[in-house]
Order: sequence, then structure tokens, then C-alpha cells
Amino acid sequence: MIPLPLARVAEITSGALNGLADPEAVVRGPVVIDSRAVEPGSLFAAIKGSRADGHDFAQEACAAGAVAVLASRPVDAPAVIVRDVVAALADLAAAVVAELPSVTVVGVTGSQGKTTTKDLLAGLTERIGPTVAPVGSHNNEIGHPLTVLKADERTRFLVLELSARNVGHIAYLTRIAPPRIGVVLNVGAAHIGVFGGREAIAKAKGELVEALPEDGVAVLNADDPYVREMAGRTRARVTWFGRSAEARIRAENETLDERGRASFTLCTPSGSAPVRLRLHGAHMVPDALAAAAVAYELGLPVVAIAEELSRAEPRSRWRMEVTDRADGVTVINDAYNASPDSVRAAFAALRAMGDGRRRFAVVAAMRELGEAGAELNEEFGRIAAGSGLEALIVVGDDAGPILAGAPGAIHVPDTDAAARELASRLAPGDVVLVKGPRAAGLERVAAAVLGGDAR
Repeated sequence: MIPLPLARVAEITSGALNGLADPEAVVRGPVVIDSRAVEPGSLFAAIKGSRADGHDFAQEACAAGAVAVLASRPVDAPAVIVRDVVAALADLAAAVVAELPSVTVVGVTGSQGKTTTKDLLAGLTERIGPTVAPVGSHNNEIGHPLTVLKADERTRFLVLELSARNVGHIAYLTRIAPPRIGVVLNVGAAHIGVFGGREAIAKAKGELVEALPEDGVAVLNADDPYVREMAGRTRARVTWFGRSAEARIRAENETLDERGRASFTLCTPSGSAPVRLRLHGAHMVPDALAAAAVAYELGLPVVAIAEELSRAEPRSRWRMEVTDRADGVTVINDAYNASPDSVRAAFAALRAMGDGRRRFAVVAAMRELGEAGAELNEEFGRIAAGSGLEALIVVGDDAGPILAGAPGAIHVPDTDAAARELASRLAPGDVVLVKGPRAAGLERVAAAVLGGDAR
């Protein structure tokens, strides 16, 4: 973060300093919402959550080195009192970006693959200059400004992941950090119950390209009809990525190895180069192409792009995270989220990795699908049942539709029971897919199988 005196923080956030705050004290960062993450020079944002209220930790944060607390009510510590802490974070982040004119902001959105694409792209931009990107999926109204506030005078690239829970959300995030390059990966059925249909999801995702300036670039998926239509919603120049022949940045000669890792020829207008991904699943190819398209626009040579994509390791947890036990059991931990498209991709990867091996899956029902939830979860069951599994273990009290699609599945109440059931069946050399929504906590099953801690 760029250094800011508390008086300036108060001015930006329309806040008021309390009697304990020194107007000349300088916040040098980081800005944090967890008092345990405080460092000397931090600003502690006291957010009231469902389980804890940050205001209760104000004194603890300042004792650990925080210059002050960003608070919405009086606290017994140096503080900037604001009307709304989350809104104040947004104002602060927007002010920081405005003071960094040499920063190129890249926004990534889509129903699936945002985090993987963001991670790959950050690896590519790091080859050009200092880059700030979120850890994991810090992509909402809290995580987004917290990421932006990590930028300073040395930062060349801000690679940001933008999520939407409803129409207008992405537009709000783009006002915090106006993007010059916007990437739209796809329009799927994730959160369709919240939005009410793919058309509404497309409207929300397209807010990213609408926010681009005339000298910006919209990087769009040529293979997704909903994304293709977004070309008419932007003033920016449009470039295409995908498997289609008309895509400017495309993949040819795709193959999958025995570990489900894709190899392909990366084709660009100025030449081609071979890519051998270390990420698992054919569905990683479009993510890699999207990242490559941005890097190409930024002037990185195609050989360097291919080299970086081929060396990239997963940066974010529980997304097609593949680990082998000493006895040869392979665990595919894809427990961070679940949508119809990601379910199909995960089971396709399981088939590739499980060729000639006994295959197991532990799953939980997808959520936020609205009226289509029962039908889509029943299809989830059919996909799993048709994957040649030795056993399918379904977790949770909302498992009915999956069980209807997979009548032979084993139903258990919770992750502990799932781990016990799986352990009783596994033998050396087996492969296990763990797939479900974040709220189901299935990463604990993967950790139990591997004998580790999922935290």
C-alpha cells in the first residue's frame, strides 16, 4: 500500500478521527480484517461478520502494531470512524489506484475458471513487472479492495478476479479499480438460482467489458455464445481466445497424458509454441488460453508465454489439487466449488487419471441453483454413476437428487462418516475424486485420506 497519513485516510473515507488517533500517523500497510494478520504500520478494518465482530479486537490489533482501526462505531483504540467499513475500504482502494497511473488493471470474470486463469496470468505478468493478485478467490466487495490496497508505487500489474452474486456487482467492483483489460471466460449455470437464468448471468458478467475504456482490450471466449455476444457491449478492442479456428489465440493438437494434464500447440498471429500444462484436466486449456491472450496483448513473446504456462503450478488450494499417497492412492481434491460445468470437467479428469485403476468419488449436492437444483443435481448423480466408479459416496442431508440419479450410491451424513466409509474401501493404487460446494467442507475428506490437515 502507498503510505497514507491517518488524516488522509479520514478524508478519503469521509470518516472522523477519534481522540486517540494521531492525524500525522502513517499507514504503510497492509490493510487487514483479521487482527492476527496485523503487522507494524497496518490499518485494521473492523468488519462485523456472522461469527465475530472486528470491533471487539480493536485494542488487540493496535497492540500488535496497527496504526489505527477503521471502525463504524467507537472503539477504545486509535480509529477512523466511518459510516460503513466495507464501503470505506472501497473508497480507500479506489483512491490508491488513482494515485498509481502506471498500473495496468486486468479483470477476470466467468462462471468457472476465474481463479485458475488469474493465477496463470499473474505468473505471466510477473515476467514483465511487479504484480499484485489476490490469494485464492478474494473476489468480492471485501476481498477485492483488500487486494487492490496491496499495490504500491512499484506495482505494474493488478490482476483481479471479479465475482458476481447479482447484476450490478461486477460494475461496482470495476469502479474500485477500473480495468484496462477485461477477460470473460464463460457463462455457466453457477449461481443460476440467484440470477434466474443464463441471460441474467451474461448480463452481470458483461459488466466487466462495459467498464473498459476505448483504448482497452476485451479478451473474450470465442467458444461461448453468451460471451461472443458481449463484443457488442464494449468500446474496447476485442480479441478472441478458444479452440475455435477463428480465435486469435487458440489451442491445436490437444492431448491428455495419464495424469489428465493437457498438452497443446499455442497458436498466435506471430507464431506458435508447445505447451505442456502441469494442471490437471482438459478444462484448464481455455483458462490457459485466456491468460495467454492477455500476455500476448502485453507484448510477451509466444515462446515465453508457452514456457511460463508449462511451468505453472497450482497457486490456490482445493481446485483440481492432485496428491499421491505413498501407497499410490491418488486424491483429486476439487472441493472448492461445484457447478454443472465444473462437475462434468472433474469427472472427465477422473476418467483420464483413473484409466485402468479403481475409481471412487465423494460428492455433495450443488447449491444456489434455484428451481433447477433438483434436476441438475440428479444429472450430477447420473454423471457420477456413469464414470465407472467402484463406489460413489454422497454427503449431506440434501443428497436426495444425486441419489436419484445414482441409485447405487452410498449416503452418509457428514464428512467424518464419508472419510471412514472411504478409508474402509481404498486399496493401494486407487484414485479418488472429492467434489462439492465450498460450504460442504469436503476438503476435510481429502485431508483425512492423505492424513493431513485441511485448514
